[in-house]
Amino acid sequence: MSDVKLIKVTVDGQEIEVPLGATALQAAELAGAEIPRFCYHERLSIAGNCRMCLVEVEKAPKPVASCAFPVMDGMKIITDSPTVRNARRGVMEFLLINHPLDCPICDQGGECDLQDQAVAYGHDASRYREHKRSVTDKYFGPLIKPIMTRCIQCTRCVRFSTEVAGTPELGAVSRGEALEITTYVEKALSSELSGNLIDICPVGALTSRPYAYMSRPWELSKVDSIDVLDATGTNIRVDSRGPDVLRILPRVHEEVNEEWMADRGRFSFDALKHRRLDRPWVKRDGKLRPASWPEAFEAIAARLKGLPGDRIGAVAGGLADAESVLALKDLMAGLGSQNLDCREDGAALDGSNRAFYLFNSTIAGIDQADAVLIIGSNPRVEAPVLNARIRKRAMARVPVGVIGPRPDLTYPAQHLGDGPDALRGLMDGAFGEALRKAKRPLILLGRGALRRPDGAAILAAAWKLAQSLNAITGEWNGFNLLHNAGGQVAALDIGFLPGQGGKHLGAMLGGGVDALWLLGADELDPALIGAETFVIYQGHHGDRAAARADVILPGASYLEKDGLYVSTEGRVQRGRRAVFPPGEAREDWRILRAASDYLGGALPYDDHAAIRQRLIEVNPVFAHPDEAPVPAPVPGAPAGDAGALGSEPFAPAITNYYQADIFGRASDVMAECARAHAAQGAPTPAMAAE
Repeated sequence: MSDVKLIKVTVDGQEIEVPLGATALQAAELAGAEIPRFCYHERLSIAGNCRMCLVEVEKAPKPVASCAFPVMDGMKIITDSPTVRNARRGVMEFLLINHPLDCPICDQGGECDLQDQAVAYGHDASRYREHKRSVTDKYFGPLIKPIMTRCIQCTRCVRFSTEVAGTPELGAVSRGEALEITTYVEKALSSELSGNLIDICPVGALTSRPYAYMSRPWELSKVDSIDVLDATGTNIRVDSRGPDVLRILPRVHEEVNEEWMADRGRFSFDALKHRRLDRPWVKRDGKLRPASWPEAFEAIAARLKGLPGDRIGAVAGGLADAESVLALKDLMAGLGSQNLDCREDGAALDGSNRAFYLFNSTIAGIDQADAVLIIGSNPRVEAPVLNARIRKRAMARVPVGVIGPRPDLTYPAQHLGDGPDALRGLMDGAFGEALRKAKRPLILLGRGALRRPDGAAILAAAWKLAQSLNAITGEWNGFNLLHNAGGQVAALDIGFLPGQGGKHLGAMLGGGVDALWLLGADELDPALIGAETFVIYQGHHGDRAAARADVILPGASYLEKDGLYVSTEGRVQRGRRAVFPPGEAREDWRILRAASDYLGGALPYDDHAAIRQRLIEVNPVFAHPDEAPVPAPVPGAPAGDAGALGSEPFAPAITNYYQADIFGRASDVMAECARAHAAQGAPTPAMAAE
C-alpha cells in the first residue's frame, strides 16, 4: 500500500483520502455514503450503463455516473441533493417503463435490488401509460430460469460469463427497445459457475430453476456452513424450511471463494431426498433386511469378535468430517488394527509432512503467482472457484502450462504434453524458461497424476521441480496439491493412513482383511472387495458401496451435522447442521461411539467439546480455525523415486463434473445437467492455446 498515491477528495463536506484512480462511487463509499447501482459490481469491469449511481460533482454541468467517473485531487462530490434525487428518480422511472408488475410471483421478490431501490430512490407513481414490451422466454439449461422481460440490460451476467467464468456465451442482440440478453443460439450454459448469475442479477431476470416458487426469503432458516463437495472450502449459507433444504448460497470470504460458488455444491442438495439410508440394515440369508441399532451393532460385534487386528481394516471417504475420521481411527486402534486408508482412489499421497499434501501457496496466493504449471489436473471441473482465480492471473498475462489431457480451462494455456514424458523435458523448453524467470512459480499437482502405479514418483518429481526453481522458501511455497473432496485433508492431518505394519487400500482389498469398515467410502469400487470380506458400510446414501455391505449404518450428510473440515489449502473450517438427518440416521462419530460400547472399548468422548479436544491433541491445527498455513522451509522430500516416472498419459480425475460424487449421482438436478451437457457434446477447448 506504500506505493499507492493518495489524493484528497471531499464527499458531502467530508474530506477523505482515496487512491489515485479511484472512482467517485468508490470514494463515496469510503466516506460512508450509500450509492445505488445496478450495473456496477466490485468484481466486474465497469459498464456505466444503468446511470442509477448519479452524483453531483462541483463545476460539472450535469450529474455524472459515479461508477465510471475517476476522481481528481481536490474534487468535491455531492451524493444527496435535490438535483441528485431528481436525476435518480428520472432514471428509475425510465427503468420501470417496461418492467413487468409481477413482483407477487417473482422469485426475486423480497431480495430484489430493483424493488428496494425503487422504494428508496424512485417516484411513488409513473407517468407512462404505454404498453410494456415482452420478451420470449429463453432456455439457459436446468439451473437458470431466465425471464428476460424483467431484464434491465445491466449486463452483469454478460460480464460475469466473459470475465470471471471464462465462457462468453451471453451477449446482447438487437438495439434500443428490442435489445435482449441471450445465448445467441439457444442452449444450456456450459459454465460450472453459472449459478452465480442468479446472485449478481439485480432483478428477477435470472432466477434459480430448481428453487422456482418454493418459498419467500423471510420463511427460511439460515445457517452458515461449508461446501465440501470439492476441496476449495467455499463458505456457504444453507436456507431451509422445516426439514427441507431449499437452497444454498455462497458467503463472502475473500481468501477462499471471494463471493462465488460452484454449481454442484449449490444445486445438488436435492440428493438429500433421494436414495437415503434412514435405518440400519443387516444381511441375513444373503439379503439385507431392516434392523434396529442394537441388532446392527451386535451383528458387527459377533463378526469382529476373535478377529486379529491385522485382519480388520477401515477406509474413510472424501466427504467424511474430521470428528468421524478420528472416531473411526480410535475405534480401529482399540481393535488392534493399523489397516487404515483415506485414499479411496489409491492416490500416492505422503502424509509424513503437511506440506507434501497441501495447496501450499494458498488459494489467495494464486493472485501473486507469476507462472503456473498444472500437472495431471483440470481445475475447471475439480475446483471451479479456484480455477476462476487462476483465470484472473492468466488474463494478466501470467503464463500457464498444462501437462495432461488437453482441457478447456477457460483461459489461454500452453499444452506441454499428455504425461510424465513432458515433465522430464520440461525445463528444456520455452515454458521451462518462463518457470526459471518466475519469482513465484506455482506448480499445481492433481489427483489424476497420483492415482497411478508411478504416482509416488510423480509426487517426488513435482516436489523436486519446485525445489529446483527455489519455490519452497520461508516466503513462498509453490508446490500445491489439489484435492477433489472436502474431507481428504482432515483425514491426512489426523493420520488416517497405514500404521506400523498396516495395510494400505490395495492390500486390504481382494481378501487382505476379513472385515472392512467403510466410512462414506463411496468412490471405492466395491467389485475390488474380496467376496468373503465382511463389509460394514457407514454413510448416508444407498450407493454402490452400500449394496455390497453386510451391515449398513445410516449416517448424516454434511448438511445434517456439525463437523470440522479442512480445505485443500489446509484451512480448518466448521460446517453446521442445517436440517436433521432422516429417520434413524445419526451423526457418524456418535454411531462410532455407540459401536465402541459393543466392541469392548468405549471411546473417551461423549460430546462435541470432548471430541474436538481430542482432535487438537492429535493435531494442533484443529485449534486454529479459518487460518491458512504460513509458508516455511520444508526439510526432506516426499517418499518416491523422482526418476521412476512411467510414460502412460495422465487420465482425468473427473470425467463427469455433475455426477462426480455421491450427491451428484443421487441428485435429479445434476442428472438433468449431465443429460443436457451430454446432448450438447463436450465443450470445445476454444480458449486453450497451443
